[in-house]
Amino acid sequence: MSTLTGLERALERFGESLLAQIRHKEKEPVELIDALCRECDDNAVVCSKCRVVVPNAYDVELADFAHEELERNGGRVDQVLADSLVRHGESRGYEWAGPLAVHVTKAGSVPNGRYRVTSRVMRHVQAEAFQP
Repeated sequence: MSTLTGLERALERFGESLLAQIRHKEKEPVELIDALCRECDDNAVVCSKCRVVVPNAYDVELADFAHEELERNGGRVDQVLADSLVRHGESRGYEWAGPLAVHVTKAGSVPNGRYRVTSRVMRHVQAEAFQP
């Protein structure tokens, strides 16, 4: 097994343990990665036979109890979710509309009582903007 593969597996296990910390009141795990992947797939735009563009900004709103538990445990769930979304996009051959960002926030009210996932295309800065 290569070092990179071992590191990838360790990161996946770490991500899974962080996500397992987000629990419904009855201790059912929230399937945030599946929700993010569905959001990505549902908003994919086929531009040509070889090009499918997907949103690059994802907002995850967590119920108060889930967000507070993550804060107590010091989790970087936003990075874990972004890494999982990158792997999903690569497996489907997606092209991001710009730099990928996953933003996790606390929400007083979410429709299913646990989380809400939304996406949009966030404008990105062109390299030409930094040239004199």
